Amino acid sequence: MERSSGNQSLSGSPARWWHAIEGGRIQCDLCPRDCKLHEGQRGACFVRAMQDGQMVLTTYGRSSGFCIDPIEKKPLNHFYPGSSILSFGTAGCNLACKFCQNWDISKSREMDTLMDDATPEAIAQAAQRYGAKSVAFTYNDPVIFAEYAMDTADACHAQGIKTVAVTAGYMYAEPAKAFYAKMDAANIDLKGFTDEFYVKLCGGHLQPVLDTLAYVWHETDCWLEITTLLIPGQNDSDAELQALSQWVCRELGPDVPLHFSAFHPDWKMRDIPATPHETLSRARTIAQQAGLRYVYTGNVHDRAGDTTNCSHCGKAVIERDWYKILAYHLTQDGRCQFCQGEIAGRFGEFKTPFGAQRISLRIHGGAE
Repeated sequence: MERSSGNQSLSGSPARWWHAIEGGRIQCDLCPRDCKLHEGQRGACFVRAMQDGQMVLTTYGRSSGFCIDPIEKKPLNHFYPGSSILSFGTAGCNLACKFCQNWDISKSREMDTLMDDATPEAIAQAAQRYGAKSVAFTYNDPVIFAEYAMDTADACHAQGIKTVAVTAGYMYAEPAKAFYAKMDAANIDLKGFTDEFYVKLCGGHLQPVLDTLAYVWHETDCWLEITTLLIPGQNDSDAELQALSQWVCRELGPDVPLHFSAFHPDWKMRDIPATPHETLSRARTIAQQAGLRYVYTGNVHDRAGDTTNCSHCGKAVIERDWYKILAYHLTQDGRCQFCQGEIAGRFGEFKTPFGAQRISLRIHGGAE
């Protein structure tokens, strides 16, 4: 926790999930960090603070930028493949991953990072104008700006636009129920499969993430995919990969897509080399042997690891090269055109795919 100073004066929208405690303080009930705050103090996430005796979200309505991306970049391979998605984030994070790939945003302590301000309605309208099928809360973790994300989800749904959370899933059960009720899909990071990894490299614990994964898959209508960033020597042993894959298959089921992504040196782990392609291939094989039907590789060029194969007949039903879809063989209701077997996911009419392009845009208040 830290005090505000200088140009970092507090202002924000009233926040949920907190209670008053002794000594005139309040405790945040959003995530397992349990931050206890004095007046004028921020939580570990930097964006939730105590102001005038209550919790406020200081980044409500403010973003570090907006882009139109392919849905496959989130990554989501079974959620309206080939569609476009409007992506945005704010600043701060409730974990402290030493390997953070978006550290300039998630570790930001400068509110000037938040260049754009936009209402939930303005974001939904921009997505509609650009033909985006969905809006993603991403770049930093939407858990910490849950109120803003949830209000934006309501505005999006009113326009017929889907919503996606890209998150580490580090959240208590009560706010998770409210949050995921408004999400149509989520990609949740399972950063490693030991508590030691989470404690030493992330500043958190494993079990709350496992609890979130199980809740989202079994108790909500939110489509779920999982990503694990493989870091050489840290979370890429055969034993850990087997344990992780077996847990996913046993506790969630074989239809949850699992993405293994390549690490590149960044933030506080610049002395560790990038993940070899062979590690990703090995991880994919281990997960498939554990019984998972849809296992992918990311951050590398790997046609086999990008492709979706039918779990019934084995034929390629979505052939990809990075974020480009080269061939598509699914019906509108998500069945293999070769054998009519059902593919897990959310599908619809497949039109011209958005491809690998990225469109940056600015939204100011209620207008671009």
